[in-house]
Amino acid sequence: MAHEIGVIPGDGIGPEVIDATRTVLDAVADVHDLELSWVEHDWSCRRYAQAGTMMPEDGLDALARHDAILLGAVGWPGVPDHVSLWGLLIPIRRHFRQYVNERPIALFEGMTSPLRAVEPGGLDLVVVRENVEGEYSEIGGRMNRGFPDEMAVQEAVFTRAGVSRIADHAFDLARRRRGYLTSATKSNGIVHTMPFWDEVVRERAAAHPDVRWDSELIDALAAKIVLEPGRFDVIVASNLFGDILSDLTAAVAGSIGIAPSANLDPTREHPSMFEPVHGSAPDIAGKGIANPIGTVWSAVLMLDHLGHGEAAAHLMDAVRRSLREPATRTRDLGGSASTAEVVEALVAAVRA
Repeated sequence: MAHEIGVIPGDGIGPEVIDATRTVLDAVADVHDLELSWVEHDWSCRRYAQAGTMMPEDGLDALARHDAILLGAVGWPGVPDHVSLWGLLIPIRRHFRQYVNERPIALFEGMTSPLRAVEPGGLDLVVVRENVEGEYSEIGGRMNRGFPDEMAVQEAVFTRAGVSRIADHAFDLARRRRGYLTSATKSNGIVHTMPFWDEVVRERAAAHPDVRWDSELIDALAAKIVLEPGRFDVIVASNLFGDILSDLTAAVAGSIGIAPSANLDPTREHPSMFEPVHGSAPDIAGKGIANPIGTVWSAVLMLDHLGHGEAAAHLMDAVRRSLREPATRTRDLGGSASTAEVVEALVAAVRA
């Protein structure tokens, strides 16, 4: 089956990890008789500096023609983060109704957690983040700029439809995994939205009686992820809470450099987008030492979403083999391998 993939390398190490992932995916496609074609879009902070926008006016129309989107990283010094985020990433997520953000993480053999009691296999969970509403709404503003009484107001937006569909997705995922879901909340301090979240999640839980579930206050949940990470299976969270928890869980696994994510439209009416959780890392850009695993694992999620489960499992096995070997671990994982050396090992594992 042929698939056209829209590619946005982005900024910093984004082009490096995208090139690495495309090389590995081409090897997987060759082994599994897949036809992957690439359409590159040079949309980035560099484009913003030159043209005043992160992407052209018809950018979303161009992306709509693709079967999936693979994104490297966005962000560069001199361009405010809210400009790069709201000029590219968030419009894509919202225009294509990518309301699910899945962020799996695991501690694989060969990796070392900063938590001394956590061994390989002791962390294997998925953060399911609501991706298009919640705390990251566009409603709000600032008044009295520059005066002593200057103020800023930011509204969080939670809808019954939005909370229901993310909860249903998380419960369905938990059913396919170990049958346990945790809902992140803060209903003891946030008086309207979080009690509403709790009510809707409880209603959806009744439709999934085969999944064990509980609710945890976000501050206590963050502590428990550190103290007993092996307890958790699927964590469903609002946009802000899910964003924070996925970085925390990646840190518990030893490096944000391996963490993947999938921005999904479960209806498949629109293309879904796949990207590593890490940022553009300007401090190491161009040095050839970026860890490509987060992007490669995101490509695993993309292959699975496109219906190629066997190819996805094959590539994931290659990732595990690479992480097991000290010679093919990058610096963030305690090794000294270059990006190119990791790619070479992954391609060899795929072809083996």
